[in-house]
Amino acid sequence: QVQLVESGGGLVQPGGSLRLSCAAAGFTFRSSAVSWYRQAPGKERELVATISSGGSTNYADSVKGRFTISRDNAKNTVYLQMNSLKTEDTAVYYCKQIGPAVVWGQGTQVTVSS
Repeated sequence: QVQLVESGGGLVQPGGSLRLSCAAAGFTFRSSAVSWYRQAPGKERELVATISSGGSTNYADSVKGRFTISRDNAKNTVYLQMNSLKTEDTAVYYCKQIGPAVVWGQGTQVTVSS
């Protein structure tokens, strides 16, 4: 029922910022928790951040203090603001609707390089 589309990725220098967007088409998004995951080449996919339907947030230790997850239900969009980016943040970033059905977006590439 729901489709998720990520955008906002690109190439950025270390210390720079990007804002990723996860736009939902469907009717389940507003009541769903949404997570951002990332997967670097040769690495396991890891959970980056989660936001509940009520706005509660949780972050991986590696991004705490640098990344902020937020949502704008009126726009059916979840954001990931990424500041103070490091080369270690380079990965494909995916958004995921946790429930009531699990739905993945297609991913957006983030490359942090000088």
